[in-house]
Amino acid sequence: MTRTLRCRALVLGVAVALSLAGCGGDSEPSSSANSGGLEKTAIKVGTLPIPDAVAMYIANAKGFFKEEGLTVEPVVITGGAAAIPQIKSGALDISQTNYVSTLLASSKGEKIKLVADMYQAAPNTFNIMVPKDSPIKTVADLKGKTVLVNNLRNIATLAVETQLKVAGLTADDVKFAEKPFPEMGNTISSGQADAGWITEPFITATQSGLGFRKLADTMTGQTEDLPIAAWMATDEWTQKNPKTLAAFQRAIAKAQELASSDRKEIEAMLPTYTKIDAKTASVITLGTFPSALSENRVQKVADLMLEYKYLDSPVDVKSLIVAPPAG
Repeated sequence: MTRTLRCRALVLGVAVALSLAGCGGDSEPSSSANSGGLEKTAIKVGTLPIPDAVAMYIANAKGFFKEEGLTVEPVVITGGAAAIPQIKSGALDISQTNYVSTLLASSKGEKIKLVADMYQAAPNTFNIMVPKDSPIKTVADLKGKTVLVNNLRNIATLAVETQLKVAGLTADDVKFAEKPFPEMGNTISSGQADAGWITEPFITATQSGLGFRKLADTMTGQTEDLPIAAWMATDEWTQKNPKTLAAFQRAIAKAQELASSDRKEIEAMLPTYTKIDAKTASVITLGTFPSALSENRVQKVADLMLEYKYLDSPVDVKSLIVAPPAG
């Protein structure tokens, strides 16, 4: 099999994983039957098949959740914005989210809490990508073009807008369209869109398998070291399940620390839930994995959203954070 076919298979494999992972059956929640007195011992947690969420899979594999009396079932989502209705309905207990989607939803009255940090950007972890032979050579060339993002009005569109501003453009100069990460490469290659805001492992997959190239790194300038993703739950859920939440927070923090200190742990885990091979896992570009929520870092996101009119008024993020209990 040629290198190109192998890499096309990689992209397809990730897409298949996305479909299959979303087909898990319902699990029956448990009620305070374990030794720790957890309100629920089985929870469903929304994740994307990207590196951001690796700590949850590490925590499962290493038994960190089990040590806390928890059984965690991953459920694949398309993005933080799309997951909000699922946590509100109870289909998910906790979900991966991006800070932009959560802050925007909160500003509109949604009772959502940030319960644990997940991922912070580094150079070349979130890029605008185009086909190698695309006539688009600079960000300014995106004027009038269609740019794919995983969800509208989230971290993707905000990150692209910061680059448009540098190029003298605004969001009104491009057309944003939604598409799940695994489908972006083929959608752009077929001519249905011109560019995509893409993260790993799809940056590597589209480069090696489809001949894509980087148009711009969206995590530079205003967005350098930008906090990207976190774990969220509804305010009601956090109040009803404080012991379950604390157990989840402890296990995730332990896994985050392991991910941040040993890249090999990440490389070993990525193929188990993204269906990428070990070679690709060893070369993708990764951000960082903070083990504790920082009000100052999250406030940076809120302030940036205010500047780009995602928010109508300033937001004090302190009220949105549910810190783990001391001790």
